Amino acid sequence: MAKKKLNKNWLHDHINDPYVKLAQKEGYRARAAYKLKEIDEDEKLIKPGQVIVDLGCTPGSWAQYTRRKLAGKDGGGIDGTLIGLDMLEMEPIADFHFIQGDFREARVLRQLEVVLQGRKADLVLSDMAPNLSGIATADAARMEHLIDLAIEFSQLHLKTSGCLLVKCFNGMGYSQIVEKFRAEFKVVTQKKPKASRDKSSEIFLLGRGVKHPVENKPAHDETPLDI
Repeated sequence: MAKKKLNKNWLHDHINDPYVKLAQKEGYRARAAYKLKEIDEDEKLIKPGQVIVDLGCTPGSWAQYTRRKLAGKDGGGIDGTLIGLDMLEMEPIADFHFIQGDFREARVLRQLEVVLQGRKADLVLSDMAPNLSGIATADAARMEHLIDLAIEFSQLHLKTSGCLLVKCFNGMGYSQIVEKFRAEFKVVTQKKPKASRDKSSEIFLLGRGVKHPVENKPAHDETPLDI
């Protein structure tokens, strides 16, 4: 009974959420677009000509926002390269290179290398989050693992002057995640956009400047990378 009431309350809040209404009006697939929009406007992350990689990009609202930022005023094409990776399917977005699969696998990395053409990314975005179990220790470990993957990906594919923006949760394990960011990036900023619900412990970490870049080797087989 309590769960049913909780679901009903969530649905009521969701329907009346101003960002949900705005997303529907402006054609975004999710209200999450406004979290990135606010952080971008504050930090000046997205600029014409950039190579941007979006990890866990489904359903695509961050991809929609980045595409609009790089689109020409005449509406034809974009100035830059947008790449998204996700294990889930995603409806196509114009000028957005979507690669379905696990970015730890050689097959997926080969596809990424084809699009990158030897270039490094200016910006890596990650709105990835685990399926929460309600068990604090387990959820914290899953979140930390996803952020470890985003950091490792950035060490391989991000320019040394580039930025990594990740979602995490302010709670158990958060201080360790911040310390990891500080160990791997020259400047670390914590962001809590207004579009993030007040009740949510969601917070975003922005790392600028890779301290320990790793030379990425071409993927030659189908074997998942050892992480």
